[in-house]
Amino acid sequence: MKLPRLLLLSMTAALRVFAADAAPTSAAPAPAALPREWIDPDTGHRVIRLSDTPNSSALYFHQNSYTPEGDKFIFNAPAGIVAVDLTTLGQGEPKLELVVPGASAVEMATRTREVYFTRGGGRRGGAGAGGRRSAAAAATPAPTAAGQVGDLAQSPAQGSRGSDPASSSGAATPSAVPPAIAATPASGFFAANLDTHAVRTVPNVRGNEINADETFSVLTLNATDPTGQVTPPPPRVMLPQRERMFGDKIKAGIPLTPDEEYAATKEDGLSRRIPNEASEAFTFTNLKTGAALTTGYQFAWLNHLQFSPTDPNLLLYCHEGTWHEVDRVWVIRTDGTGQRLLHTRTMDMEIAGHEFWSHDGTTVWFDLQLPRSKDFWLAGVNLATGKETRYHLERDWWGVHFNISRDGKLFASDGGDPTQVAFAKDGQWINLLRPQADGSMQREKLVNMAKHNYVTGPRGGVEPNLTFTPDGKWVVFTGNFEGAKHVYAVEVARAAAAK
Repeated sequence: MKLPRLLLLSMTAALRVFAADAAPTSAAPAPAALPREWIDPDTGHRVIRLSDTPNSSALYFHQNSYTPEGDKFIFNAPAGIVAVDLTTLGQGEPKLELVVPGASAVEMATRTREVYFTRGGGRRGGAGAGGRRSAAAAATPAPTAAGQVGDLAQSPAQGSRGSDPASSSGAATPSAVPPAIAATPASGFFAANLDTHAVRTVPNVRGNEINADETFSVLTLNATDPTGQVTPPPPRVMLPQRERMFGDKIKAGIPLTPDEEYAATKEDGLSRRIPNEASEAFTFTNLKTGAALTTGYQFAWLNHLQFSPTDPNLLLYCHEGTWHEVDRVWVIRTDGTGQRLLHTRTMDMEIAGHEFWSHDGTTVWFDLQLPRSKDFWLAGVNLATGKETRYHLERDWWGVHFNISRDGKLFASDGGDPTQVAFAKDGQWINLLRPQADGSMQREKLVNMAKHNYVTGPRGGVEPNLTFTPDGKWVVFTGNFEGAKHVYAVEVARAAAAK
């Protein structure tokens, strides 16, 4: 859509003022009035706000949010699970539809047009927890409380009612819970069809992760190998993370910045449990028969569970904790075989993390730093051959999360503020990354995120959790640069008026 030149110029001037005073770290962003659709004056890319109501969020970056056909995208809003018509995106007001009132999405099914959701105490996960769970959650076997991935950006508690996405976008405010929803049990794991809104119970689910053909679920729990073959690792002594992360500065008598102190304190909290890690395991449940197998015993904090999008019997997971203190990226099969580390660290302070699948299931990609906070790469391991591919990144191109287009030709990163591992001075951007044959990346800025608060937890920020639409034409993300959380889409192609 080509905007009138006078309107575009006035929007550009206003937005340059809006971006000028970017707070670098933790200050709460001041609300700013933006139109529903605009061209980012610093990038030339069109941005559309998809959500109508504040406190709406995209799912965590590796949770599937799209139909197999690629025509719809789902997100969580205060009113419930909302679907966006992608076939008309960019052609006027986004077309929204409330699919499941009062519910919070887990993710879209891989092979059907259904969205999985829980009721009665299912996954909550405060935004920005980094995919991490408490030890108590890891030990809880109940279907709606264990095996969850932590930092999903979720709507308020399930069963709550709120204002619906505005009726101007086609999502009518519900006067009552639809019969299909009201007839479901008060708690459990369910699937709702995006077109008919029909709801069914998914039987025998334990945990909140279901595989590609809906034959297995998985959860993690505290458990010790009954055969005694898996034994505790040798004792470890953990140094304070100030020394591990900034030892050279400390020895030189150079004071740490507030951002560095904040980062060290955060990593101290994560590393504290590593010397005394409990034994955990997976329970894979056959959804047809209810039979469960507990396997994969290891002394580690198991998290970031992701079934392969193509191989129903293959699970990607991580050893959670301070990344430079753990061997993080692993896979295992549902029968307990094939457990292996995908990337072996070769130097002190090397990190690999925030792993995710390629859409075709051939490759696991991850953030790689050699060493931490110094040299930045996006790396991928081919599951069949073990070959590792690496693309080099500049510091300011790093992102809290990365993602890949369905055709595997494009990557994106969601940026980060100076408190985070890259300590970037100009890193608050949504970035498009084009891999090159020589192992480099070409970077294109998509959205100025200078007013976005990335700092999660007590500082109230949110991770953008970006994804590509299946056609590769848009990048969808969560932002709070207008004050409250909203879901946005930025067009990959530059706007005609900005070319």
